[in-house]
Amino acid sequence: HPEVAEIDKAQYETGDGPCVHAFSTGYPVVIDSTREGGPYPKFREVALRHGIGSVMSVPMSTGAQIVGALNFYAPNDGAFDSGALAAARLFAEQAAFVLLNHQAYWDARSLGESLQQAMESRAEIEQAKGIIMATTGCTPDEAFDQLRQQSRHQNVKLREIAAEIVRNTQRRAEPRGESGHL
Repeated sequence: HPEVAEIDKAQYETGDGPCVHAFSTGYPVVIDSTREGGPYPKFREVALRHGIGSVMSVPMSTGAQIVGALNFYAPNDGAFDSGALAAARLFAEQAAFVLLNHQAYWDARSLGESLQQAMESRAEIEQAKGIIMATTGCTPDEAFDQLRQQSRHQNVKLREIAAEIVRNTQRRAEPRGESGHL
């Protein structure tokens, strides 16, 4: 519901609300009536203004790790009994596993892409080192140091410096015109 963001904002701005409490402690919070006094007065005020009578917040945990918290809102007072709380806790636990699996997938994908890029960059870096060694007569370590220094000096990634060296060398090696003369 579009108003949920505004209701939640009240607790995130103050750092005081049922969702924040459930997340930080790992314990569920049930507000039977936002009309009555109690903890989280600013949150209660905003929730009541938006027609929320009761609130239930449950931590999303996978045992020892808390990865978030879920809020459940109802327009009437006393909407969440022990059965609703038990169901919400089960749902939150499953949601936590989905969230962690989602994060693990994207972390693994990002790592795979980084490794692929590193493998591709390594070939160009090795080629650039070879070019530097051939033109200056230096050792592989000295060639790599030259690449690294140029990278720092120009504030450009080392793999980009290496790729530029390889491209420039290829351009110089390409024949100009049909006769094959340079």
